[in-house]
Amino acid sequence: MKHGATKVYAAVRNLSSAEPLVEMHGSSKVVPIYIDLQQPESIEEAAKHVRDVQVVVNNAGVLNMAEPLSENAIVALKHQMDVNVYGLVHMAQHFVPILERNGGGSLVQINSTSSLRCPGPTFFAYSASKHASFAVVQGLRASLKDTLVVSVHPGPIATDMVDQFGGRDRSEPAFQVADAVVDALRKGTFLVYPDTTSRAIGKAYESFATTVIEPNSKHSK
Repeated sequence: MKHGATKVYAAVRNLSSAEPLVEMHGSSKVVPIYIDLQQPESIEEAAKHVRDVQVVVNNAGVLNMAEPLSENAIVALKHQMDVNVYGLVHMAQHFVPILERNGGGSLVQINSTSSLRCPGPTFFAYSASKHASFAVVQGLRASLKDTLVVSVHPGPIATDMVDQFGGRDRSEPAFQVADAVVDALRKGTFLVYPDTTSRAIGKAYESFATTVIEPNSKHSK
C-alpha cells in the first residue's frame, strides 16, 4: 500500500490467513481470494472475480529437498514442477487476458537465483523447476506485446522456505523483494536481483543476460 496501490487481491490457500492484512488496511483495500496452484480450477474461478487487476505477482512456490538418486527424487521433482511451473502457466493463461483487456499491466514471476544455477544436490528438483519457470517467463515476454513481464531472482530471503535448508542466518528481509519489484515496474526492468546474494550472481550473469537472454525474450514484432 505504501507505493500507492488502491486495492490488493491477496491470493491464499487459507482465506483466514489474510485477515490480519484486512484488519490493518481495510476490506476495500485488501481482498482475499482463494488460489491453490495445484488446483487449476481455483485459478480459473479466481480470475472471474478480479476483472480490474493490473499487476499479477506470482509469488507462490514450493521447495522439496531431495538428491537426484534418492527414493523420493521423482516425487519431489513432480511436486515442484506442478506448483512452480504448471501453476505459473495456469496463472498466465487465466490472468494475462485480463491484464491485456485492462491495457497490458504487468506479470511478475518470483523466480530464484536457483533459476540460474543449482546450489547443491538436494536442490536439483527445485532448481530444475525454477530453470523451467524462467524459460516460461522468457516465452511470455517474447509473446506479449502490451504486458510487462518481470522475472525476479532472489537469493536467501527471510521466509519459512529458508528454514528448510538452514539459511535464516544469512537471509535478508522480504520487503527488499517487494521494493525491488515496485522499482522494476516503474523502470520496465525484466531481470531483478533484490538482495546481496542475487546481485552478485546477477553481476556474473550480466553479460550473458544482456547479449542473449534479454534480446531473445523481447517481442519481435
